[in-house]
Amino acid sequence: MPTALVTGAAGFIGSFVCRTLLEEGWRVIGLDCLSDYYDVALKERREETLAAYDGYRSVHDKVETPGLLMSLFEAEKPDVVIHLAAQAGVRYSIENPRSYLESNIIGTFELLEAARAHPPKHMLLASTSSAYGANEEMPYRETDKADHQMSFYAATKKSTESMAHSYAHLFDLPITMFRFFTVYGPWGRPDMALFKFTKAILSGKPIDVYNYGDMKRDFTYVEDLVHAIRLLIDAVPVRPEDGVVEEGDSLSPVAPFRVVNIGNNNAVQLTDFIAAIEDATGREAERNLMPMQPGDVPATWADASLLKRLTGYAPKTAVPEGVANFVRWYRQYYNA
Repeated sequence: MPTALVTGAAGFIGSFVCRTLLEEGWRVIGLDCLSDYYDVALKERREETLAAYDGYRSVHDKVETPGLLMSLFEAEKPDVVIHLAAQAGVRYSIENPRSYLESNIIGTFELLEAARAHPPKHMLLASTSSAYGANEEMPYRETDKADHQMSFYAATKKSTESMAHSYAHLFDLPITMFRFFTVYGPWGRPDMALFKFTKAILSGKPIDVYNYGDMKRDFTYVEDLVHAIRLLIDAVPVRPEDGVVEEGDSLSPVAPFRVVNIGNNNAVQLTDFIAAIEDATGREAERNLMPMQPGDVPATWADASLLKRLTGYAPKTAVPEGVANFVRWYRQYYNA
């Protein structure tokens, strides 16, 4: 029975990843500090669904706690590590940047040091589409330069990519970095647009629409994303012996390291996303049009061809279907 260590296990994406592996018969060590960045009760409910599996072990602590990950790696010898724990959110990184430094950068350092001492077969670390920053040419490709992040959140995630590459090169650690594109779906985070819009619309309150609605996002349904992660577990990067990398591949020429976009390969207008929520709720939104938030970008759009090349899979859930699934879950969970 293979063992996976999943950090951020009680989070939105982490809980889906854990359940997918548990249903396949994996043994899963789930690490999460259950921070109060958003509703802890929601995280506890996600974790309850995982505790029902015999193969699940829960650990409550912070990834940046000195020596914690070293002890877990030594005791559990994970075959695969999926590192999802992070302080998320663009706006909050302006208000409380230290939490991003501690969780994202120091936490990832602790993980890499533990892997250096007890190497797993494959490490898969979450980054973000925000790493593309000020890039304007779309769709975003993993081989594009990404040097101008627009928020401290994005800067910390791009920093973890550089840190991970150095460890992959120095210690021959196979590492895949994911760049996620606006993940949504049931059990989602309350600080994200879909959750906030649905809550406001069902409560008869206005929604804040930034950049006056002139925004596009590559919305990725959570089950599609998790399926892609599962397939990428088996796509272990290998250091190219001759330093030659195929065109379009983000594989490092000097390390078993690769960056992979996970997105729907489709930029959807924010107004169309809101229309899908209106259709699913059966109610019209009252829009409060506002300027762009500091640190945000007007559009994201993933080129997902490398994911397809590596796994044969491409995310496919359309926004109306995914939004309807979320609204159905929200109504049931909150009796709304």
